[in-house]
Amino acid sequence: MAIPTVVIVGRPNVGKSSLLNRLANERISIVDPRAGITRDRISTLLEVNDRYFELVDTGGIGIVDDDNLEVHVEDQIAYAIHCADLILLLVDAQQGLTPLDQRVAELLRPLDKSVFCVANKVDEEVHVPLAAEFEKLGFGEPIRVSAAHGRGRLNLMERICEHFGDDLGDDPGLPVMKLAMVGKRNAGKSTLVNTLAGEERVIVSEVPGTTRDSVDVRFEKDGRVFVAIDTAGVRKKKKMDDVDFYSHTRALRSIRRADVVMFLIDSTVPISDVDSKLARAILDAQRPVVIVINKWDLAKDASSPEAYDEYVAKMLPQLEHAPMVIMTATTGKNTDAAVDLALSLHKQSHMRISTSALNSALERVLEERGPSAKHGTKPVKIYYATQVATGPPTIVFFCNTPAAVTDNYRRYMENRLRALLPFGEVPLRLLFRSHHRERSDKGARVND
Repeated sequence: MAIPTVVIVGRPNVGKSSLLNRLANERISIVDPRAGITRDRISTLLEVNDRYFELVDTGGIGIVDDDNLEVHVEDQIAYAIHCADLILLLVDAQQGLTPLDQRVAELLRPLDKSVFCVANKVDEEVHVPLAAEFEKLGFGEPIRVSAAHGRGRLNLMERICEHFGDDLGDDPGLPVMKLAMVGKRNAGKSTLVNTLAGEERVIVSEVPGTTRDSVDVRFEKDGRVFVAIDTAGVRKKKKMDDVDFYSHTRALRSIRRADVVMFLIDSTVPISDVDSKLARAILDAQRPVVIVINKWDLAKDASSPEAYDEYVAKMLPQLEHAPMVIMTATTGKNTDAAVDLALSLHKQSHMRISTSALNSALERVLEERGPSAKHGTKPVKIYYATQVATGPPTIVFFCNTPAAVTDNYRRYMENRLRALLPFGEVPLRLLFRSHHRERSDKGARVND
């Protein structure tokens, strides 16, 4: 059964993003006192007794955008309303009925849509009577909530579920893969997401910093469902304001929750320190990554793909294992190839190899170069290894003095094992633990 869609609409600064976060019990949309922070449609799936509906946050109707993106924001709102099965008209009980509230109501009345009027900011009992004024809008008695404090949350959820009854959706299942699109500003992340989705799912503009939230967008390819996570473009920290900081934090969180990262590089500008720091964040999160060279059709200074590959390797040596694809997101050129490459990395990252194959590779590594130890510690002896997890492939090495293994030798082992095992393009997680062989009659004693 199709999953119904519930869309939150209203004028700016009534608490739409706060309500989405409250109903989802998760910080998804950025919440800020300034009006107009939300621009794109932010959506999440909510589950109630094994049944589902999609909740969508939208920008404020009537917003005056600092970057002149009002038309784009209004288009996103209009599309969300068009797709809605239920609309939550959110108003501010403490501020009272405004002309803009009335304008929003006039926009909704002619539509063949179910509308709940929801009065937000009913934080205390003294605010309860204030909501009655909104009955004038013609959508019945307002449902009183406080998104900031959680008041009325359960009542609103019950009303939504009662409205849909048996029409709530079934479990949509997990996507095949979650892809996080990251990169500095104007690298083409939103364009790529829209190309994959086959619609204008997120706002695309030449204005730097257009995307602020991390936006999850489902798309299908070859009959399988994927999730593309559009993230805010990263900039230098010294230039960040509060919204930039929250956007940056969500971008880093999106890296951690992704299965594979698509790291977009704008081929029309030099690789910068911002790119290098993003590469480090991806490496620290131990996520497989496809380096996507975008806007190749505009890269007048790029002599050849091979030369640019050497340039990337020089500028981002920490991602030397990552495969690269050259793309033009605006035309869709090589977008399918990039997804296929990400699928290959996802498969690599979830492979398991036998203990015998792993230890054969370990034996060869040790023959080539024995483990180095930190100054003042006794020599390291590695006895054997075993793979204990996937995503990333995690290998435990049992040795006599784990703390003595140097970082240089860890990196050496990772690079050599990546070359010898079927993990050539994905990060490995290496753990060293002590193994007291004299207690083998009682099993190995393992310490972190």
